[in-house]
Amino acid sequence: MTEAASTSPPQGKEQPIKASEIDPKFKYELQKMHGSEKILKCFQCGTCTSDCPVARFSDSYRPRTLIHMAQLGLKDRVLNSDTLWLCAACFTCTDRCPQDVEVASVIRVFRNLATEKGCIPQVFKDQAQSLIETGYAYKIPDLRIKKRESQGLPPLPKGNPDAVKKTLKGVAFFDRVQKPQGEQASGKQ
Repeated sequence: MTEAASTSPPQGKEQPIKASEIDPKFKYELQKMHGSEKILKCFQCGTCTSDCPVARFSDSYRPRTLIHMAQLGLKDRVLNSDTLWLCAACFTCTDRCPQDVEVASVIRVFRNLATEKGCIPQVFKDQAQSLIETGYAYKIPDLRIKKRESQGLPPLPKGNPDAVKKTLKGVAFFDRVQKPQGEQASGKQ
């Protein structure tokens, strides 16, 4: 994450809002983006959060809070939020919203903006890098391959990283996380 995100206070200990943090145009910019056109219709009823399967098991993930921060113009807080990445995109929030706010789509817009800003959790960077290098979302450990062989199972199909790179060429997220050629061999970040 960014330095700002790593220095944020622990959950439940939010810092007071400073006037310098507020971007009054942020909510209007969001309204112009596909997926978040209805963000100002949200009146904070809490249905999205109360029905969210992730929020049931997380003390920190609250879709309602993310939307409220965006409505207040707290752009940096929204885009630097670690909880932004917890959404499972199940669309329960969207289905249940009495105002027809497409909450899951708003969260997707937040994630896209955070990605453009470079606020991507390391786990997603690592997964994308693995996809680019191996053609698989996760690197398959040698131990697993040897265990398959010892049990007489067929080898796993080879990943096709060249096809993945070709398919994802021009996708900003993958362009941003892809390591330069010299770094792939040395393992630098």
